[in-house]
Amino acid sequence: MLEIVVETETGERHVRASAEALAGLIRRIGADRDRFLVLQRLPDLPDVFAQVWHESGGGYTLEHRDGSADRHFQVVLHNSEAVVAALTGWAQHERGWGTGLPWSRLDMGSATEVPPLDLDEREMSELEGRVRISLVGGYASRTELAELAEEYLVTADRRPVSREQAAAMVDRMWLERVAEQAAWEGETDPERLTRAFAALQSAGITARENFTCCRGCGQSEIGAEGGPEARGFVYFHTQCTESAAAGQGLMLLYGGFDGSAETTRTIGVEVVAALDAVGLHTDWDEDPDRAITITPLDWRRRLEC
Repeated sequence: MLEIVVETETGERHVRASAEALAGLIRRIGADRDRFLVLQRLPDLPDVFAQVWHESGGGYTLEHRDGSADRHFQVVLHNSEAVVAALTGWAQHERGWGTGLPWSRLDMGSATEVPPLDLDEREMSELEGRVRISLVGGYASRTELAELAEEYLVTADRRPVSREQAAAMVDRMWLERVAEQAAWEGETDPERLTRAFAALQSAGITARENFTCCRGCGQSEIGAEGGPEARGFVYFHTQCTESAAAGQGLMLLYGGFDGSAETTRTIGVEVVAALDAVGLHTDWDEDPDRAITITPLDWRRRLEC
């Protein structure tokens, strides 16, 4: 699998597409409302992407950007196989993947300088701390984090962080986190959790990570997530994620779709067994009215947005 996300004009989003799937998407484009692909790396990096545009009967306009406006290039190719070779090479980080293509630099104009934030030490610390909790949580995209940063300190008569300032701050913090995770080795606890949730999903238990904003919303919406074969559910919501990111363990909410205490207890037992199978320790006494807590937990979720 390629460590990329491919987005199409039709609204599809392919995470970790295979080389074969990427080639199929490239060969497919050209019809009305299905004319382009955008490729981003995993994790997403600011101002790093590749894209291709094609209309039936015409050539393929291939672009890539490598970190800044003065590193944005374009080339027109005349067959899909040349595009497949180029974008597969880009996705695989092949050295010299674009060598030999007649690239021209796109003049995107001078980048607008973003003014520094006019915040006192307390506000800056509070803002960065709030953004970092969501960043470490690992589910928010750079766009979502920038929206959070822009709105967090807003009051009725003051908007101290502009959209551009928010984006610049988030990009800086995002790249710091990418550098942090580059040193991680092996499977992390959140990856073990994802593996356990996948096993539970296959066993007929609807399992959702970072599902809704709170317990009230989660309980009201989880039923719609389960298919006809689902016996019960397990999930954690955004506030649970933030607690895990802060080093406080992770609370899991679970239950049976029939509403009985016995089914809820049975689901809880299965959840604990699945977590134990991947090496995660839980705190639960089989009381169906008590949440399952994963503790201790080293929350190092790799950025994937």
